Amino acid sequence: MTVPTGRRERKKAATRQNIADTALRLFLARGYDAVGIRDVAAEADVAVTTVFSHFASKEALVFEQDENFEQRLTRAVTDRAADEPLIPALRHEIHAMVRHCAADSGTPIWRMINQTPALREYEESMRLRYADSLAAAIAAALVPAPSTTACRALARFVVDAFSLAREADEPAAAVDEIFRMIEAAWAVSYPTRSTDLDRAVTGAVRPP
Repeated sequence: MTVPTGRRERKKAATRQNIADTALRLFLARGYDAVGIRDVAAEADVAVTTVFSHFASKEALVFEQDENFEQRLTRAVTDRAADEPLIPALRHEIHAMVRHCAADSGTPIWRMINQTPALREYEESMRLRYADSLAAAIAAALVPAPSTTACRALARFVVDAFSLAREADEPAAAVDEIFRMIEAAWAVSYPTRSTDLDRAVTGAVRPP
């Protein structure tokens, strides 16, 4: 019998999710600093080496959606529809990310992050990486290309919008308020309306 394509990948993804879910449950129950990698491995019924094959550090266990969020931000730029301007596309994605992280189920997780210096430092490094990836995507996607400074500034503002809105009393309203300022500033620094991808080269479209 032929092994279905993707079975191994699905098994790896299930193992990763089990490790992350187990770690988060232990962290919330006992406190982040009181739980070690060996505790997580034992509870998840995997080897310590298996934990490290999926997560580079203990901090990464808390942010298991890290890579997914980074990819979502860059795809908001590269996978836009032909008639979709850049800033609204980014606002749409930030709205979705904020909804995910501002849900009631996320409250104890973010409380733990805010109370743990190592996790706050790790989150800051993540935001810088998100901004670097997003700036590169913007620079590659727009024709004519904005300056490096403009791309980096826009990327930082967008990533910070996620953090600020997530902490606001009304996250959705905060996203819209912040993006009105971002859009006004971007219109001044990059006034051309030719903000679409060079689709003659890429042919990229947003999937349905």
